Amino acid sequence: MNARPRQHDGDRGFTLLELILVMVILSTVLAMAAPSLRGFFASRKTHDTAAQILALTQFAHSQAISEGIVYRLNFDTRQRTYWLTSQQAGIYEELKTEFGQTFTLPKDIVMELEELDEDEAITFLKFTPQGTVTAGTVRLIDRAGRALEVTSPTVTESFSIVEAEQSNGYYTPRQDS
Repeated sequence: MNARPRQHDGDRGFTLLELILVMVILSTVLAMAAPSLRGFFASRKTHDTAAQILALTQFAHSQAISEGIVYRLNFDTRQRTYWLTSQQAGIYEELKTEFGQTFTLPKDIVMELEELDEDEAITFLKFTPQGTVTAGTVRLIDRAGRALEVTSPTVTESFSIVEAEQSNGYYTPRQDS
């Protein structure tokens, strides 16, 4: 009787050459995908910032109506910050909640403000107890020139996020066909 151990074909491992070949293929695929992924993550920052500003407008609008006081969403384009305040005894004070913190724009996003109110070098959106708001636009532009607008076209409408495209040096809301 022969007592030799049997070798199974499934017990074979990978050779070093096969592992190197797989690594080269994976590296090539990742190198081709990296530029488009970078653009994806930059685009996400713009969307996340726009969503955060929209949430602040919705909060300020509902709180102004329910509390019967004026709220403002303030913007400092030089410091690249924005924050909420409420009017208490004629003075605007920062909120003492999580919505009252000062938010900073990501470094690769540019903010443009159109038709907002101004008072002593502070630009702001105003939310009144009557339910009216400042009709204006906060435009966020990423490194590639893509823009999102947090906008309210009239004093009685809610803010919404709209994609904008550049034409002749100006941004306009994108018209879907």
